[in-house]
Amino acid sequence: MTGPIRVLVCDDQALIRTGFATIIDAQPDMIMVGECADGRVAVDLARRLRPDVVVMDVRMPVMDGIEATEQLAGSEVTDPIKILVVTTFNLDEYVYRALRAGASGFLLKDAPPDQMLTGIRTVATGSALLAPEVTRQLVGRYASRIRANEAPEDIPLAPRELEVLRLIADGRSNSEIAAALVISPETVKTYVSRILTKLDLRDRVQAVVYAYRRGLVS
Repeated sequence: MTGPIRVLVCDDQALIRTGFATIIDAQPDMIMVGECADGRVAVDLARRLRPDVVVMDVRMPVMDGIEATEQLAGSEVTDPIKILVVTTFNLDEYVYRALRAGASGFLLKDAPPDQMLTGIRTVATGSALLAPEVTRQLVGRYASRIRANEAPEDIPLAPRELEVLRLIADGRSNSEIAAALVISPETVKTYVSRILTKLDLRDRVQAVVYAYRRGLVS
């Protein structure tokens, strides 16, 4: 990527938007190109401005952040925009629905500023971001309801690939997976790439959702 990361912030609270703007504009590699307070305007602005990353709240008037995410990054979108969902709601279905809608990452609003900035940079590069504490909550009560709605199917992965997928779903980084399986981080990257290709998934976030839906994590 050349030039600063162009960020659009969408949140219905003016104080939150101001805080994000202050943090983002203080970074030498980022610039805030716009802000808005509802999902409909978020979709319109994002399509017009084509930011590198949209920081999207979940609960907003007119159109919520999940529907806005689906319109900007859903499976039917030919040229998706990268979405980082940032919200106070970290338990029930909000996380899952946002990721299914096409978000590339999810962070909580009470995360420290450096974690939020890392999230923006991570998503901007095309990688996926899901905070480990979020994945572990997803594995809890809501994941059991997700599995109940999925028809069983054969999973076309080798045993070691299944191990790696389960660790991804547990929120482990490549280095943590490498340590757990006593292999190199480069080998982990190869497994991750192979898993995404075999399952026809876009990124690690989709791999996490896939694992929950198939009941691979308990």
